[in-house]
Amino acid sequence: MIIDLFKNVRDRMENKDDGADETKVSIPSNLLFKCPRCQKVVFMEEFEKSWKICVGCGYHSRLTALERLNITVDKGSFVEINDSLTSKNPLKFPGYDKKIEQLMENTGLSEAVITGECCIRKNKAVIGIMDSHFMMASMGSVVGEKLTRAFEYATAQQLPIIIFTASGGARMQEGIISLMQMAKTSGAAGRHSDAGLLYITVITDPTTGGVTASFASLGDVIIAEPKVLIGFAGRRVIEDTIKQRLPAEFQSAEFLKDHGFIDMIVNRTHMRRTLSTLIQMHY
Repeated sequence: MIIDLFKNVRDRMENKDDGADETKVSIPSNLLFKCPRCQKVVFMEEFEKSWKICVGCGYHSRLTALERLNITVDKGSFVEINDSLTSKNPLKFPGYDKKIEQLMENTGLSEAVITGECCIRKNKAVIGIMDSHFMMASMGSVVGEKLTRAFEYATAQQLPIIIFTASGGARMQEGIISLMQMAKTSGAAGRHSDAGLLYITVITDPTTGGVTASFASLGDVIIAEPKVLIGFAGRRVIEDTIKQRLPAEFQSAEFLKDHGFIDMIVNRTHMRRTLSTLIQMHY
């Protein structure tokens, strides 16, 4: 009986009629969005109108760097800096050059972060936005260099800096050179702080590995979007190392706020206003 039911449904979907040609129904791949947290399914159009926030659980989905830029800075105020920097292949890692070229074509970005000067509700600032669609925003030599130069530019211009983080960690294709970016970006953040300037980190989903362990954790104010993943190593690695079970939500923004790692959780719809208020309070 169940088999007959599924057969009837399949026949209707394929639009099979007596004497008619067999026609398959084409369903667009981007018609629906399924939340990875609560599994709620909504129409993509509705999801995008809600700023890519799940209406079921409030999960803030990943944005491209351009989408983030459009909802954060004043229209027409962004001026990109160091946009010509592109990754090389210092370790001659097989297939790395081709992968970078493909990602550049697919995303329209030269690397996994964009940096520049902008205004947020008429407040001048330097901004850096990491894009998880570019090799999971892993930090290689160019990502580290662009962020370091952004900090140095902000220091020279006496401007606050805001970094939207999202990363899988250090880029394995560049080995130790990737790990060196942790110290380099942290040093630049330190010199910016020594100049008495404001650094705001906005942690988005996911922020892990060497990015969490370096500049993402050094903000004067650390903000996170709701329900995002924040951590260093994965759950299984930690549990296997310490031989203990970890709390279910121990790498969530809410858990880390309760334990003092971040200062506030801000909904995406309020982020622009929050950032401008913090800049005004500091200056």
